[in-house]
Amino acid sequence: MSFSGILHWSLHNRALVLLLSLALLIAGLASLQRLPVDVLPELNRPTVTVHVEAAGLATADVETLATVPLEAALQGIPGLQRLRTTTAPGLALAYVEFGWDMDPYRARQLVAERLDLARLPAGLKARLGPMTSLMGEILLLSLQWQDVEATDPVGLRDAADWTLRPALIGVQGVAQVSVIGGDLLQIEVRPDPQRLRALGVSLQQIEQALGGHARAAGGGYAEDHGQEIPVGSRAAAADFGDLAQVAVDWRDGSPLRLGQVAEIGQGHAIRRGAAGHGGRPAVILAVQKHPGADTVAVTAAVEQRLAELAPRLPPGARVSPVFRQADFIDRSVDNLGASLLHASVIVALTLLAFFAGLRPSLIALAAIPLSMLAAVLVFQWLGLSVNTMTLGGLAIAVGELVDDAVVGVENVMRRLRAGSGDVLGTILAATVEVRSGILYATFIIVLSFLPLFALGGIEGRLFLPLGIAYVTAILASLLVAVTLTPVLCSLLLRSGTPAHIGERRWLARLRERYMALLAWSLRRPRAMLAVTLSLLAIAAAAALSLPRSFLPPFNEGTLTVNLVLQPGISLAESDRLGQRAEQLILQLPGVEAVGRRTGRAELDEHAEGLHYSELDVSLSADARRDEVVAALRQRLSVLPGDIAIGQPISHRIDHLMSGVRAPLVVKVFGDDMETLRHLAQEVQARLQALPGLADVQVERQDAVPQARLRVDTRAAALYGLSPAAVLRQVSSLTVGLPLSEFVDGDRRHDLVLRLPEHQRTVEALRELPLETPAGLVPLSWIASLELEPGAYPVGREGSRRRIAVSAFPAASGFERAGAQAREQLQDLSLPPGYELRFEGQAEEQRAAARRVLLLAALSLLLMLVLLHGRYRSLRLALIVLGNVPLACAGGVLLLAITATPLSVASLVGFVTLAGIAVRNAILKISHYIRLARDEGEAFGEALVLRGSAERLAPVLMTALIAALSLLPLVLAGGTPGREILHPVALVVFGGLFSNTLLDSFVTPALFLRHGQKPLLQLIATKA
Repeated sequence: MSFSGILHWSLHNRALVLLLSLALLIAGLASLQRLPVDVLPELNRPTVTVHVEAAGLATADVETLATVPLEAALQGIPGLQRLRTTTAPGLALAYVEFGWDMDPYRARQLVAERLDLARLPAGLKARLGPMTSLMGEILLLSLQWQDVEATDPVGLRDAADWTLRPALIGVQGVAQVSVIGGDLLQIEVRPDPQRLRALGVSLQQIEQALGGHARAAGGGYAEDHGQEIPVGSRAAAADFGDLAQVAVDWRDGSPLRLGQVAEIGQGHAIRRGAAGHGGRPAVILAVQKHPGADTVAVTAAVEQRLAELAPRLPPGARVSPVFRQADFIDRSVDNLGASLLHASVIVALTLLAFFAGLRPSLIALAAIPLSMLAAVLVFQWLGLSVNTMTLGGLAIAVGELVDDAVVGVENVMRRLRAGSGDVLGTILAATVEVRSGILYATFIIVLSFLPLFALGGIEGRLFLPLGIAYVTAILASLLVAVTLTPVLCSLLLRSGTPAHIGERRWLARLRERYMALLAWSLRRPRAMLAVTLSLLAIAAAAALSLPRSFLPPFNEGTLTVNLVLQPGISLAESDRLGQRAEQLILQLPGVEAVGRRTGRAELDEHAEGLHYSELDVSLSADARRDEVVAALRQRLSVLPGDIAIGQPISHRIDHLMSGVRAPLVVKVFGDDMETLRHLAQEVQARLQALPGLADVQVERQDAVPQARLRVDTRAAALYGLSPAAVLRQVSSLTVGLPLSEFVDGDRRHDLVLRLPEHQRTVEALRELPLETPAGLVPLSWIASLELEPGAYPVGREGSRRRIAVSAFPAASGFERAGAQAREQLQDLSLPPGYELRFEGQAEEQRAAARRVLLLAALSLLLMLVLLHGRYRSLRLALIVLGNVPLACAGGVLLLAITATPLSVASLVGFVTLAGIAVRNAILKISHYIRLARDEGEAFGEALVLRGSAERLAPVLMTALIAALSLLPLVLAGGTPGREILHPVALVVFGGLFSNTLLDSFVTPALFLRHGQKPLLQLIATKA
């Protein structure tokens, strides 16, 4: 159906059009209630995490026995983008990263298949981590005793492991709940080596006596008077007295009991992590969601489940939130919702200022809710969520949603004022009259957004939903303009009274003055050209001097502080210093709460050592983030470690880009750890000299003292032992040998054989009696146990060792520091086989800027082709596209005035601006052509003056509405949810003002100077 056919059908089926519009409103509102709500679009690059637990092994052994075989098995998987591994004492972690288009379930299947080929030693098993989202850590919960004097870490951990975690992990949408802090209860059998030696009891006898103790066992079935009765035992609860009576040997007609050779008591598993909240010990539960799950809904479900579990917690225990991502989401969505509301009010007031009556304003405003709800239906169809980017696309578009309707309504009113007879015929003719300009202007806007749809990487994932929201709403507004708008005009403007269709007096006076000023400027083209070129030159100079960044900083209301101490520190000392850091932070004004995780949880996907603490600092609503960050750095400088300060979401985005939680990362690759450390320290020294960087740190892969056990094969053979048997005995007594488990209701606690803690020192272990066929002998007789330096954690990437040097932005200059870092390190001498690699936001910004500019150039070329097809003239097409630099000049100048960095977000603003700027020029030149072709107006100054004056009102209205509707984003850019849209709004706001001002004079002058020949050719072609 043709454009005229759609208009004709709509005007003759007005009741049906109104009914369909109402149905669209109802369907959109219903869909809006069902859409998931999140902070950002799904940024989860398909990544599979693989864990290998190797309890008791040193880092070097784990790297050799687990990490290297794991890498060998995983290399070459189809679609693999990057393979990173981290090796720590007792743990190997692999992060298998795939391309954005890989199906996550397919990725997990491919990795699982390869794990079967991994040549891991017996006893080591690789397992897949849960499938979680990049932004999946939605809740951190603290479990503490309300009484500050209470000290029962076992009770807290027991409640977390057996009451909270099983219930929370069953909540729909929860993928993982990891627990850190407290003490994991175990029943320990602590053999006394002296009594074992004196009584001649071996560890093997204890192991045989306790193996399977207290476990349930089946005894088959018995028959009794024709009835079948199951026979079996039930798993028993731990009873230390009963356990001490277990016989381990038979001597001289009497039993030798366990209590005679060992102590039995309550203990805890070897701790690899600790936690705190508010400066006191706590247990922290980290709740992670499934990818795509509704964060707000999952959070509400978890909190409801917590309320139900409260009576089951131990008396005096309390659960409180440490971090709640839904708070940031609620603030962001509320702020963007307020922006949409305020923008709609501004649009309404602007329309009322231009239109003499209320009815034309209502007709144009009808496009806003219909277009937005049409976009909501598309969100549901595409599986998008309500987030800052989809709402941001609507917030940016809200001022433009009425443009097509305004152009149509204004032309209908102008025709009705002329009194041209039949109302329906007049409305049809007036709408058809502007159809070409409306269609091409809308298509140009859609075309300008093509770069967003072709962007790759994280910026593509981030801004694609914004583009979808914007383009969908704009196309919906075009459909409204050619269907509902003419129908409402026929119903509300039918009377044709001046009160409804009249023109504001101030607008008539403005038109007269504009015509006089335009006539004056058309006679002085050189002066106007000089002014325009001067403005463009100033804007170009400003653009070159603008600072650069990848994304604007978020205002999350929470800070993430990383405290990195010297590797090799004990957990008790690291916990003490972490607790001291909590207390120091709590003293700062603006800080509401602090939660801390030291080391790692048992199910954590990050192999953090005992030297690493992560503190989540909640800020008050009136706190100034920059001031708090500066105070934190000063206050925590007394601690013996490195400090890095960021925000939860920003940290995760950094981790996605480089695998390191920092915005600027320099990775040093090589083989020898000592050489890598030396090179990394030299890189750190050079980066510290740059003024734009702060918290320049070398990834802690230091050498720390480790006890290395070396078995003398010949000496061991003299006592009938193999080296493997020696290692097995030592490991069983130090790490702990699982014997059985006790059942207490739905809880299970391991029974382990382990030396008392005071006997697990290096000196005591040297004298550890080992069982041999020749009797008990001290370990020192057949092996040496010496302290020597060894790597603590080891990072690898692409099957090579690497150390990362990370940096965070200082108060200013960070964007330039990325380029300066490259210059500083160009002359760094690297040994053969070693290399440097730059990653992080600084590198992503450079790559993203290149992609955006390349795609924008392609978009401009496509616009040129489209405009040439419309006007059949390269000159006219170039005159229209000349509005793009005129608009960009204003955007650049406003960025410079407000000292806003040039980021991917501001580049998206320029993309948005290009389409809007071209729209007004298309409407103006299309009107010149219509006057000459349809009304016989001769080419010349009179034609240009008349056409410009008649298009003054719609051009001013559309430009002012689009600009003023962005004021909520321009004026409140630092509030949550608006941060990433603030640069977009600044560029569009500034560009619209410069473009509207210059286009009002430059485009008419260019058309008068170069438009005669193409105009005459176009008229001749149409004829």
